[in-house]
Amino acid sequence: MTNVSSESSVDVVDVRTLVPAQRHAKIFQLVNALTPGGRFVLVNDHDPKPLYYQLEAEYPNQFSWTYIERGPDVWRVGIGKLAKAG
Repeated sequence: MTNVSSESSVDVVDVRTLVPAQRHAKIFQLVNALTPGGRFVLVNDHDPKPLYYQLEAEYPNQFSWTYIERGPDVWRVGIGKLAKAG
């Protein structure tokens, strides 16, 4: 029902259909595939804040994390790979 125009050119990845054990593996696969400046929108059924801490531990200061929607049923987070400063 909600159409966010900023998401129209960005991949939207809905992990709600995956079993919990597969979610982080899929998200890390997507993060690893991002090019500098690239991003995707993660859709989940709970606050993925633990994932934020895991990403920050693996890739310190290398990605952006922006909440687009904060539940209670649907959570949307923009995750992007930061462009390197030249």
